[in-house]
Amino acid sequence: MSDDSALDREQPNRLIFEKSPYLLEHAYNPVDWFPWGSEAFEKAKKENKLVFLSVGYSTCHWCHVMKRESFDNHDVARMINKNFVSIKVDKEERPDIDNLYMTVCQMISGNCGWPLTVIMTPDKKPFFAGTYFPKETRAGHIGMMELIPRLEELWVTRPENILKSADEITDKLKRLRFSEGEELGEEALKLAYQQLAQVFDDESGGFHKAPKFPTPHNLFFLLRCCHRTGDRKALQMVERTLRFMRRGGIYDHVGFGFHRYSIDAKWLVPHFEKMLYDQALITVAYVEAYQSTNKQEYKETAMEILEYVLRDMSSPEGGFYSAEDAESEGEEGKFYVWTASEIRKALGKEADFAIKVFNVETDGNFADVSGAKIGSNILYMKRSIADLAYDLKISEQDIRKQMESIRQQLFSMRTKRLRPHKDDKILAGWNGLMVAALAKAAQAFDESKYAKAAKKATDFILGSLRRQDGRLLHMYRGGQTSVTAYADDYAFLIWGLIELYEATFDAHYLQIAIELNRDFLVHFWDDEGGGFFFTSDDGEILLFRKKEIYDGAIPSCNSVGMLNLIRLGRMTTNSDLEEKASRISRTFSSTVRQSPSSFTHLMIGVNFLIGPSYEIVISGTTNADDTMTMLNAIRAHFLPNKTVLFNPADQELPGIHRIAEAVKDQLSINGKATAYVCRNYICEQPTTDSGRMMELLDLDKAGRE
Repeated sequence: MSDDSALDREQPNRLIFEKSPYLLEHAYNPVDWFPWGSEAFEKAKKENKLVFLSVGYSTCHWCHVMKRESFDNHDVARMINKNFVSIKVDKEERPDIDNLYMTVCQMISGNCGWPLTVIMTPDKKPFFAGTYFPKETRAGHIGMMELIPRLEELWVTRPENILKSADEITDKLKRLRFSEGEELGEEALKLAYQQLAQVFDDESGGFHKAPKFPTPHNLFFLLRCCHRTGDRKALQMVERTLRFMRRGGIYDHVGFGFHRYSIDAKWLVPHFEKMLYDQALITVAYVEAYQSTNKQEYKETAMEILEYVLRDMSSPEGGFYSAEDAESEGEEGKFYVWTASEIRKALGKEADFAIKVFNVETDGNFADVSGAKIGSNILYMKRSIADLAYDLKISEQDIRKQMESIRQQLFSMRTKRLRPHKDDKILAGWNGLMVAALAKAAQAFDESKYAKAAKKATDFILGSLRRQDGRLLHMYRGGQTSVTAYADDYAFLIWGLIELYEATFDAHYLQIAIELNRDFLVHFWDDEGGGFFFTSDDGEILLFRKKEIYDGAIPSCNSVGMLNLIRLGRMTTNSDLEEKASRISRTFSSTVRQSPSSFTHLMIGVNFLIGPSYEIVISGTTNADDTMTMLNAIRAHFLPNKTVLFNPADQELPGIHRIAEAVKDQLSINGKATAYVCRNYICEQPTTDSGRMMELLDLDKAGRE
């Protein structure tokens, strides 16, 4: 494709043949894009050109901005096409490429995000990296029209400088290694807690100031701190965060679900995109908070999030879509915000109530980047329903009834708006997180529809994203799959399968979890250094094989993998798996000890590994009243460090016997449901009394209201 033909908008570039929604969004750019692959790098070598790598994702706001300003612009495109071989990558389709070059960006600039822009030599060695670049230089931010000529001049006049810099950066990358140390223990748990407490926002909940992210695994960890030590402050931090998140503009009060993050400290003004992994992990946080406190508001919020996911993010086949965009009609948040006049038109006599409850103002309740109010309102709540009921002198029940009436009317009106773009690719790992969330909700709320949805999604993933040899694939879209799975896919799906087994006690799902974990270890485990690589041993070779441990927007594959190893090891009495979990703790300990609050999901695994923990077997008739009484007693409480197996007395050859042989001898007594409770492999006498069973489990010190 020539430079001139690439500038013809009617003629698509090579991205038109890709599956990724993000790449397809750029298929009609005048930029002569290549997808990642050998063709692009061979062309760069042949023509002695630098490679321009642009990484983003389909629902990324600033990716849209850079597309409109630069990649859709003929002047910019002409310069790019003349001077570079250009590659476009979807970070969610190829997280290995994103992880590698994001590390480069952090090394070079320390301030990174998406869109990620990397300039590299034809042999994939980077020497320049940054994020969003406008077309023209402004506010000290260099623009594409100035940046491109500078880079080209440097490549023409001083190529040896570029090659030297690229070699130095590549060598530095290859020297990135984790220094193995002593196994993490109580000291790391205490320090992680102290560090979170130091940056906790006492006013609005959450950690640090702005922008403010939900980071649910911080909350998972704090709930376990409270359970472990009885420290009420840990629970208070969790509850304040969850309550203020639910009241804030980061929550969609009309259609449910959480937006990506808040640009302010009060959870008011969100970045409006909705990610599947956020819905999954935040659901888990509310489920566990409900189990810890028995407070209905947490249960209701979790169920609302799941209503959104099952309504708007589910494919007909059963899998879950990846994300919804922040913008529609070229404007971020337009789908979600309201003017006072729109509220009055939609609600009539109920408008005054809605305006009071959701803090609607005539000139708008938030300002744009210039500080001016533009008449739009983000719906949010300053006060709890109990406080509103007191102020308005009506019952909480009446408040809730009227709020639901308002919500339904606004929802109906909102359906007439142009909806933001939906990224409809289905990722194995993110679906694993959603399966875990649904399965945990099914247990805690005794709600079979969540288990049914989790099973449907799992069956779809196993049927469509698993090869005949058992290996996982990463992405599905429109009947097609692409690229083999990454470590996240294995770790997150195994987590989901374990939770699904404990929700359904269908041994098939536990068996699949064991099989996938076996493949995970064969193809991703580092026998020499310990821990999981992000890419498989037979995947594409980039500059080096990276290991992920930082628990950022989502937990790392090593953090989740560690917890999976512990749980599967306990369930199958396989000490080798537990030893590998311990090895993960040692492999990353030197790094983690520097700031354990950056690795809170790993701390959950450490907490489980050092105990106390429980191995529980319930033996009884499937779905019998006494069996369900025992199971529901366990599921109703927050008991994080446990595994639960079910031995069905009404089956002749239960599948669980092939997986966990010890269960064969743990039989029901006198035909009654019987609990076998062991603490760190030290077993108590079996009991047919559910009350006695719960005494043996030493209920959480945090207490419940």
